[in-house]
Amino acid sequence: MSTSSPSPAPRTAAAVPGAPSPDLGGTTPEVADGADVREGLANYDRRPGGRFLGRVGAYVALTKPRVIELLLVTTIPTMILAERGWPSLGLMLATLVGGALAAGSANAFNMYLDRDIDKVMNRTKRRPLATGEISPRAGLVFSWVLCGVSLAWFALVVNVAAAWLTAAAIAIYVVGYTMILKRRTPQNIVWGGIAGCMPVFIGWAAVTGGLSWSALALFGVIFFWTPPHYWPLSIKFKRDYAAADVPMLPVVSDDRRVAAEMVGYTLAMIACSLVLVPLAGMSWVYTAVAAGLGAWFLAATILMLRRAKQGATGKRLGAMKVFHASITYLSVLFLAVAVDVFLPF
Repeated sequence: MSTSSPSPAPRTAAAVPGAPSPDLGGTTPEVADGADVREGLANYDRRPGGRFLGRVGAYVALTKPRVIELLLVTTIPTMILAERGWPSLGLMLATLVGGALAAGSANAFNMYLDRDIDKVMNRTKRRPLATGEISPRAGLVFSWVLCGVSLAWFALVVNVAAAWLTAAAIAIYVVGYTMILKRRTPQNIVWGGIAGCMPVFIGWAAVTGGLSWSALALFGVIFFWTPPHYWPLSIKFKRDYAAADVPMLPVVSDDRRVAAEMVGYTLAMIACSLVLVPLAGMSWVYTAVAAGLGAWFLAATILMLRRAKQGATGKRLGAMKVFHASITYLSVLFLAVAVDVFLPF
């Protein structure tokens, strides 16, 4: 809740954690933390009620609102495909509200558990739990409240299947990624990124009450998209992760290996996007968009690999161009999924 963000980094928004949009700027867990919202509200500090607004902004920052945006962007097209048309407005709003609450819960848990390393990393040291603006106890209570409300909301307003999938997404992100994987393995974002894929399952289940092979194909797109999306950002903030002793792949491996793995994941991502064609009966329009987007993004990762082999570093490596390209890729692909449903052929 995946999918996993979330900070001075470029910002995006994968209805549950994790990864993750139309340049929303940072879909995975670590990218955006809502600092912009908090700072905006803090400007009112000298006015009546300003302290209250500042406190509200701090709690909003705990939810990483920019990360939530991309998660919702992937949920809506999935619901449209599952319905083969527009789902009821009430169901869509209910799913989006529940997803935003669940994602906010998972992100708040993440900040609570990572408050020690957030104090060390330059781009996260201003998060409200790292600065002490919100106490750890208050942050934890807030996380649990959002979690309980989101699960109850899904169970009562959407359906039980969506509620169980939401619970699984929160658990994967908080326990699987944050507590177990993040500080132990360079593959942390690969498997932890499953949480960022869960909005697809949740959106599909909200409409149909179950899952399908088409939902699994969309899940696969986001799963394989996550590493080539997030590792370029990790390259840029390699020193931050090294200082915090977080073994992101770019910290423990050279850029050549990172880029090579990105190419491999991109190929798998493209395969999943094309498998959706026969599974969901997509038209030639979606097929052309998926193939063209895939070729474009693959070329970007191959160019990065070529530069890495030539010893390029920093901006010359082009990692952040790949990062921004990944946001465009996922946003346009899911837009194509939604539009294709309404085509008359």
